[in-house]
This record gives sequence, C-alpha cells and structure tokens, in this order.
Amino acid sequence: MTQTTASTRDRLLDCAESLLAMAPYESVSVRSICASADANVAAVHYHFGTKEDLVAALLNERLAPHWAQPLDALSDSADVADVVDAILTPFLRVHADPLGRLHLRLLARVVDDANQSSWHGRWFSLDTWSALLPHIDRPLARRRWALAFDLIMRTFSRTDTPLPDDAVTALREFVIAGLGAP
Repeated sequence: MTQTTASTRDRLLDCAESLLAMAPYESVSVRSICASADANVAAVHYHFGTKEDLVAALLNERLAPHWAQPLDALSDSADVADVVDAILTPFLRVHADPLGRLHLRLLARVVDDANQSSWHGRWFSLDTWSALLPHIDRPLARRRWALAFDLIMRTFSRTDTPLPDDAVTALREFVIAGLGAP
C-alpha cells in the first residue's frame, strides 16, 4: 500500500467519524464522506466496498485495541466472571468518552445490520467465544454469547450518561449467570 493510498483511507475513516459524530448514520452519505476527505467517490468502494464496510473498518480500528490486551491475556482456564470482566471493563472505559459512546452506538447498529465478514480478528467470531464455555455444546454457547453481546451492546449504546454502579453490577451478574448456567 502506498503512502497516498494509506492517507486516503485514513482521511476517509477520520471524516466518516467526524460526520457521524455530528449527524445520524442515515444522514451521512458516501458522497459527504468523500467530499469531506477530498476523495473521489470511488475511494470508498476501492478501500472498503460499502459505507457499512467503511464503518466496520472504523470500528475495528477504533474499538478493537480496547479489548485486545484484556482478551488476549485470558488463560484457557479463565472462568466466566473473568471473561465477562475482560469484556465489560473496556466497555465502561469507552462509554466514559463522548466519542466512545458514538463508537458504541455505531457498533450496536453495525452488528445488527452488517455482514460479519467485515470484522477481523479472532475475538469477532462467536466460535472463539464459544470455546470459552466448554461446559456446554457449541451451538448453545454461540446462542448464549449472541444474547450476552446483544444485551451488553444495547445497554451501553442507548445512554449518553455513565451507567450507575448498581446497573453495571446487575448487568455483570446477569451475563455471568446466563453464560455460566449448565
């Protein structure tokens, strides 16, 4: 990848992020992103494919680093509470920042709407998560993780204020109980 190509890609990501911070997802067009980035409309297609893939790339880049270290540090013998804490702690940190809240709202939307092939890395696969629940079969583990992530994302993406400690405790305990049940 050349420096010009990388800088166009980065400008597209930065401009999309800025525009999405100011306007609803539906109001931000590929044309407006390209105009803001001083790029040809074909640049989004070339670098990402679609607007949805651009947003997925933005979220991969901005959010994945928050979870990489805590999740990679989990041992194979980590219990469910350790795994849930490795998920929730970064959510709390990201949610504390207004731009982070935008990212979490976008994440909730993109995960609901998007094709999962846009996501990269081992922690974006339900199979990886399912392996952390060896006490139940894989299809059931996948369903439980899907429900857990849906609840966590909805909880964090629907409020612009910090969650009260009791709400975080209740969410944590509920998710642990749901994942850890026989």
